Amino acid sequence: MRAAIPIPARAPVLALAGLGVAATVALLLGVPVDYVAVVAGVLLALGFVLAGADLWQSLRLWRAAPLRIERNLPGAFSLGVPTVLTLTLVNEGAQAWRVSVFDELDTHFAFEGLPQEHVVPALSRVAIRYTATATQRGVAQFGATQLRWRTRLGCFEVRQTLGEPRRLRVYPNFAALARYAWLSGDRRLAQIGIKTYAQRGLGTDFRQLADYKTGDSLRHIDWKATQRQRRPIVREFQDDRDQCVLFLLDCGRRMRADEGVPAQQAGSNSSSNSNSNSHFDEALNALMLLSYVALKEGDEVGAMTFGCPPEERRDFAPRKGSATLNALMNRLHDIQPGATHSDYLLAAQELLRVQKRRALVIVLTNFRDEDAAELRPAIKLLRRKHLVLVASLRERVLGRIASQPLVHARDAVDVAAAHLFEQSRRDAFARVVGNDPLSVDVEPADLAVALVNRYHAVKRAGLL
Repeated sequence: MRAAIPIPARAPVLALAGLGVAATVALLLGVPVDYVAVVAGVLLALGFVLAGADLWQSLRLWRAAPLRIERNLPGAFSLGVPTVLTLTLVNEGAQAWRVSVFDELDTHFAFEGLPQEHVVPALSRVAIRYTATATQRGVAQFGATQLRWRTRLGCFEVRQTLGEPRRLRVYPNFAALARYAWLSGDRRLAQIGIKTYAQRGLGTDFRQLADYKTGDSLRHIDWKATQRQRRPIVREFQDDRDQCVLFLLDCGRRMRADEGVPAQQAGSNSSSNSNSNSHFDEALNALMLLSYVALKEGDEVGAMTFGCPPEERRDFAPRKGSATLNALMNRLHDIQPGATHSDYLLAAQELLRVQKRRALVIVLTNFRDEDAAELRPAIKLLRRKHLVLVASLRERVLGRIASQPLVHARDAVDVAAAHLFEQSRRDAFARVVGNDPLSVDVEPADLAVALVNRYHAVKRAGLL
């Protein structure tokens, strides 16, 4: 607890101003100056004595039993998700205190419900709740709690700092991942556009023996087991496991695009006043969702970044297991796209150097026509050993312009230009990826679902 700073309250300041006005009126009415000076001086002295006594007594009572703050903060925040925070004021003394409370939030947080004023009775606890919404990923700095308590007679408000600063992490929005997990458990993934297929009899890895059911392939009947059990028994297979999914995440200037799409579209729990999801945030959301899906399928997941200075690069060696997703997010949660140019060929060479085993390499970037000369040789190099999926983020504004109604004559020019640009982009992208059916060029909000569907297609086709 830091030193107390007394600030004159409004009431004594108004009283002092009133005394000055009264003295001025008395002089204008002809009251002798000496008489006015004596009366005003006495009243002023009494006021100062009263205020001083009030401050001294209040500080003595406060030091004997100061209020204590208990701040309940989560272990981490999710980007764009409103979080209710609780401050508890604990009064262990015999005096009630009137206080005004303000919490020092990080500058990248929007908040509602601060400051608040409360009376904290003697020997009691008062809980204060407010809502905070993170608007940027990374490390958030929470300062101490600012408290203003009123002296016993109300002559002063004393500013007091309670509690200790905290550093907390802000992760990408987990809403899409949580929704996927819920819908997959309820077998309703089609609601969010993810295609599912029957797993029975697919793949090449043996899973288990099971009773024959109508529709099962006769070539999967296990005749030895059938003879032992004296009923038809079939072999069930599952998709190949122990495969690798490796993300190559572009952190260059292309990924700094931000079209102001409300973050609440990324999840129903997002705040309406939170900042938008940038292209980079959407790419991280898609990376996180596909990582969750691949890990559930028994595959390894890893990541590499490029397009940033060497000292800011993040590498995550492929691994599997339930703890992998948290470790991956701890590694990537605070990275931000920079203003540097992305060297696709250098990134491909570095990936080939460290990743010897064949993997599904997913290149997350924001493609432009002028990138074709650099991206094409990088993809060609990667395809010598790996299965490559290029996932490019397309600006949402192009679709809006292309589909807008033709109200004015100039609208026709805008619509035609948007269609021409989109067609040029599609042609350039097709030339770069070689008409690869796996690669995608989609709007940011559609990226996560598109990647999961492509991953399922790869698994079903046994391309790895």
